[in-house]
Amino acid sequence: MQLQFSFIIPVYNRPDEIQELLQSFDALETNLPYEIVIIEDGSTKSSKTVADSYKNKLNISYFFKENSGPGDSRNFGMQKAKGNYFIILDSDCILPKHYLNEVEKSLKADYVDCFGGPDAAHQSFTNLQKAINFSMTSFITTGGIRGKKSSVDKFQPRSFNMGLSKKAFEASKGFGRIHPGEDPDLSIRLWNLGFKTKLIPEAYVYHKRRISWKTFYKQVNKFGLVRPILNQWHPQTKKLTYWFPTVFSTGLLVSILLFFIGFKWLFFTYILYFLVAFVMALISTKSLGVSILSLMAILVQFLGYGYGFLKSTFAVSVLNKKPELYFPQLFFKSK
Repeated sequence: MQLQFSFIIPVYNRPDEIQELLQSFDALETNLPYEIVIIEDGSTKSSKTVADSYKNKLNISYFFKENSGPGDSRNFGMQKAKGNYFIILDSDCILPKHYLNEVEKSLKADYVDCFGGPDAAHQSFTNLQKAINFSMTSFITTGGIRGKKSSVDKFQPRSFNMGLSKKAFEASKGFGRIHPGEDPDLSIRLWNLGFKTKLIPEAYVYHKRRISWKTFYKQVNKFGLVRPILNQWHPQTKKLTYWFPTVFSTGLLVSILLFFIGFKWLFFTYILYFLVAFVMALISTKSLGVSILSLMAILVQFLGYGYGFLKSTFAVSVLNKKPELYFPQLFFKSK
C-alpha cells in the first residue's frame, strides 16, 4: 500500500503552539508528500492567521467548528483529510527533523493500522516542563506505558503522537466522547476489531506541555478518574498495576504517621525510592534543579492519579454510578 500521510491537529486557543509546530514541520527533512489538517475547536483565539502564513510553504487545510472536544475534532479532521494514513498530534508538540521518515520506515518494515510514539523534552523546555516530562515517561513512575519501553505488551498509543489508518478509523468510528481516556479506549476497541498497534520508539515528539503544578495535578487526577471507567467498559484490560499510585500514595501517608510513633522502616523505604528516582532523573536530565523538581512531579502525579482512581473506583464499582452523570467533566456532549 502506498502511504499517503495526513497530519490531524486539533487546537483550542493556542495559536502560539501552532506557530511552533508548523515551524517544526517547515524544518522536516523528508521528501515524502503530506498534508496538515488543522481543526480549530471553537477557539476564541484563532490560529487561522498563523496557518495562512505557512500556506506557501506547507500543504495546510484549516477548519473551524463548534467546541466539542479533542476527540470529536480529530474525527472531524480525519473525515476531511485526503490521506489514507492519519498522524494525530497535540498542538503543544514539536517534531524532530527525522520524524516522518522514521514513521514511514517502520510502517514499511512492519505495517500496523495504529502506532504510537514517545514524548521527549526539548532543550528549550523550562525546568518544570522537563521535570514533568521525566515523571510522565520514566520507567520508575509509569513503567514505560507512554513509550519508553519497546517491549510493552499491546502498546496503547497516546493521541499526542498517534498514527491511525483510514481503514481502522472507518471501522472503529474514531474517538469517543470521554476525555481524557479517549486514546486507550480507541486502542482497546481497535484490538477488539482485530487491528494491531505498536510503538515506534524513533518517532518521538517534543511534548511542550503548557503547565503549572495546579494544572498538572488536575490532569493526572482526571487520568485517575478515567481508568476505572475504561476498566468497566473493557473489563478484559483490568490490571492490578493500575492500583499502584493509590497504594503508593496511601502507603506514603501511613509511613509518615508510623514514623512519628516509632515505626520508621516504611518511611525509609519511600526515602530510598525517591533517592533512586532522583539519581535516575539526574542521569537523564543532567540537571540538579530538574532532578529536584522531578521528585515533586512524581509526588503530585501519584497523589493526583491515586486519589482520582480511588474516587472513581468507589463511584463506579461500589456505588454503581453512571460515569456520564457522576463525572460530567470527563465527557463532551454529542453534536
